[in-house]
Amino acid sequence: MTTQSDTVRSREIRLASRPSGEPTGANFSLASADVGPPGDGELLVKNTLMSVEPYMRGRMNDAKSYVPPFALGEPLTGAAVGTVLVSHVPEIPAGATVLHDRGWREHAVVPAKSARVIDTSGVPAETYLGALGTTGFTAWVGLRVVADVQAGETIFVSAAAGAVGSMAVQLAKRWGLHVVGSASSAEKARVVREEFGADAAFDYHAGAHAQLQDLAPDGIDVYFDNVGGEQLEAAIAAARVHARLVLCGAISQYNASAAEPPPGPRNLSMAIGKRLRLQGFIVTDHLARFRDFLAEVAPLVASGELRTPTTFVDGLDGAPGALMGILRSNATVGKVVVRIG
Repeated sequence: MTTQSDTVRSREIRLASRPSGEPTGANFSLASADVGPPGDGELLVKNTLMSVEPYMRGRMNDAKSYVPPFALGEPLTGAAVGTVLVSHVPEIPAGATVLHDRGWREHAVVPAKSARVIDTSGVPAETYLGALGTTGFTAWVGLRVVADVQAGETIFVSAAAGAVGSMAVQLAKRWGLHVVGSASSAEKARVVREEFGADAAFDYHAGAHAQLQDLAPDGIDVYFDNVGGEQLEAAIAAARVHARLVLCGAISQYNASAAEPPPGPRNLSMAIGKRLRLQGFIVTDHLARFRDFLAEVAPLVASGELRTPTTFVDGLDGAPGALMGILRSNATVGKVVVRIG
């Protein structure tokens, strides 16, 4: 049975138009809508936190990909944490804190099968959007499963101050690798060294090719790529024979115009002689390993042995600017989380 109180007035961020190149505020709109009531097997959730992530830029295009594009005139979606106001399933009571995928709005009706109850007694709620969520899992899969990293190897991590990169740096260092990271400023490179434990880190504006030659003169065994472009070229040049290049993201190219796509690595032919393995991956292909990831990483997060840097943006209306800021490689460090209310 539903009641009038099972429907709430809520604000949401909609896709107003599809960007050509870098998104602007005009591509988003803030609207109000009635949300609810939830039906059988559904929850009415008040969102408190939501994630903004680089992959969302691709979903703003009307193009076929591994996830469907955002629909024009409809709210965007993404990972969010919230409190259950109304529940029509016995397994998830009202008052529970849940993780789900209906972000970019203040309230959401969520199928219970798409929600997961989370325990915030030991770690903050935002941790489930970062280190213990898709972000941390992506770093773990890229290192443990795709690259199969080994102690004593040298790894280069691009965007090492970012959400995935900062986790990759810390895990690789913990597993005994020699870690070199890149970042978008000298200050962020300092954070990568002093706070995340990298052996060396540099501002990529200083030239990735020259910096890698200096900081990894004997070459690299693994490259964890979050950036693409020049840094991928530099990694190919620095790669040892049989090196593994893990292609996780290419944020330097996400705002490129479809009419003028960026060129591929100019030195890709070096992959032949060096017998390189370049492998892209989508983390959702590896969900069967999520429990393994939690078993290894959750205790490290709870104990504070792994840092979980978070940059907060306050207010739902700040979400578009937060996404645009990530795509511009701004001053944020770690996971970017919007506090909705």
